[in-house]
Amino acid sequence: MVRVKFPDGKVKEYEDGITALGVAKSLSNSLPAKVLAAKVNGQVWDATRPLQGDVELVLLTWNDLEGKSTFWHSSAHLMAEALESIYPGMKFGIGPPIEAGFYYDVDPGDKVISSEDFKKIEDKMIELARKKSAYVRTAVPKKEAIKYFEEKGDQYKLDLLQNLEDGSITFYQQGNFTDLCRGPHLPDTTPIKAVKVLSVAGAYWRGDEKNKQLTRLYGITFPDPKELAEYLTLLEEAKKRDHRKLGKELELFTFSEKVGMGLPLWLPKGTALRERLENFMRKAQKEAGYVQVITPHIGHKNLYITSGHYEKYGKDSFQPIKTPQEGEEFFLKPMNCPHHCEIYASSQRSYRDLPVRLAEFGTVYRYEQSGELHGLTRVRGFTQDDAHIFCRPDQVKEEFTRVIDLVLKVLKTLNFPEFTAQVSLRDKEDRSKYIGSEENWEKAESAIIEAVQEKGLTFKIEYGEAAFYGPKLDFMVKDALKRSWQLGTIQVDYNLPERFELEYIGSDNQKHRPVMIHRAPFGSMERFIAVLLEHCAGNLPLWLAPEQVAILPIGEKHAEYAQNILNLLKKSDIRALIDERNEKIGKKIRDAELQKIPYMLVLGDKELQDNKVAVRKHGEGDKGVFDVNQFVTSINEETEQYFV
Repeated sequence: MVRVKFPDGKVKEYEDGITALGVAKSLSNSLPAKVLAAKVNGQVWDATRPLQGDVELVLLTWNDLEGKSTFWHSSAHLMAEALESIYPGMKFGIGPPIEAGFYYDVDPGDKVISSEDFKKIEDKMIELARKKSAYVRTAVPKKEAIKYFEEKGDQYKLDLLQNLEDGSITFYQQGNFTDLCRGPHLPDTTPIKAVKVLSVAGAYWRGDEKNKQLTRLYGITFPDPKELAEYLTLLEEAKKRDHRKLGKELELFTFSEKVGMGLPLWLPKGTALRERLENFMRKAQKEAGYVQVITPHIGHKNLYITSGHYEKYGKDSFQPIKTPQEGEEFFLKPMNCPHHCEIYASSQRSYRDLPVRLAEFGTVYRYEQSGELHGLTRVRGFTQDDAHIFCRPDQVKEEFTRVIDLVLKVLKTLNFPEFTAQVSLRDKEDRSKYIGSEENWEKAESAIIEAVQEKGLTFKIEYGEAAFYGPKLDFMVKDALKRSWQLGTIQVDYNLPERFELEYIGSDNQKHRPVMIHRAPFGSMERFIAVLLEHCAGNLPLWLAPEQVAILPIGEKHAEYAQNILNLLKKSDIRALIDERNEKIGKKIRDAELQKIPYMLVLGDKELQDNKVAVRKHGEGDKGVFDVNQFVTSINEETEQYFV
């Protein structure tokens, strides 16, 4: 018999070999049609795989992330079947699900796939989905798998097979398409009712620029055409909010091929925006007991060998900088933490001195392949609002909790009300990619979970997502379009203090190791600003807007009054400009609206005569006529509300 434990704690017994679909049918006649996959003892399985022994079972539907992922993974195979039908002889790389949809990397040979081909691919996918083909899982010996793809002439699958162990290889077949895949997949193609091929791009095989560039086709599918229509509407809105588009329109940042790909240049308005965010964080950090430090943009190779970063990332980073001295090598700084360890080690510390909180807006450099670069969200040079706390073991939970408070303050001030805390722990089985003792890891993981529970945060645990040196807490934030972004991060680290032999003298007059907490509430300034721009569609909160007020004189005779207004606003630290162009007032208003300037002050004869201003608010229109001092007071009050 199979003993099945459900999420509500109830246990039922079934005949040996029953599937998750069979269990679903025993619960409700309508439920099997909704089940896309199953989580069996924490692992996602095909809903059609036989169950054995005692299992904890979760039936996965479209409402579950793992359900959607399975749906989109199966859709990638359906796309591959459609492509093979339309373009015989095509070779296939990988086709994974992604956060929204899926992609498949393919080698079409001498054919070129463009957006003009999307419709026929979509039509073929729908045609194949209606055949209700089952996704059939088969375990295949390695020799047999190699023989199959040799006969098919698919070198990419043969390349993937090289690193797979015999006995762990499975094929999935639906219709006329067979793929090398671990799964899981849908029971059959029936649920796939709506298809959209979104875009086509280039991608190097295995992400290596030395390999051939394949064609990457992105797509998305839904169980209901209405959901596809809603998604496409959301996609159009996302295009309008694209931070690259807004950054250009609002004159915040630019890129130059001469400077280098992935290296943003901040224009005056963007620089002012960054400075205000940095000043906000500096003030919060000062109140929380941090001290600012500055470290170089490069570091000796031995620094990163000591920290362990070179072993993990050296091959994939920028190449070393060689000096005239034989054998001397430096690296562009890929992270700030080793530098901060050396600052801590620069003087003797007592238990009374801890915690030591070192903060730095440190610019770091990491090599990203050109195909992976994307505006400000994926760059090669970025600035972290970095800080490292060195504390006693008995201070870890309190310090961790204080950092959570700081992250929550950032999210509240910038109006990100929806977020989930993700606790990233080690892989349950594979410990090879982590450094440090089992004891230290267990202490660090326990401290994070306890702190999150005490703060009452909604959180989920992700195994295998920890940094190589310690567990972490990531804040997964939803923007206005319900997209999820990883922003703030906090990490507990018992390992770098060990590697750098950091010490403090305890109350027992003996030497002890401090614990290190890494934290970056913004994450990186570049990524955070990109997310913020898309979240608010460029309508930055008043305290952050590059220009808060546009003064719009109707004619030349109002210019002197406009200048007087500007001077008064500047005395109150309100950022303002005068549109002195010889243009009609309607055009001036439209241009100020396009620049998303929060307030416009229209100055004409009546305003000049009464010593008042006609106020317009971006996106809302006329707000009435105000005394200048009254307007200043209202601006200050609106700004202050962000910090309450």
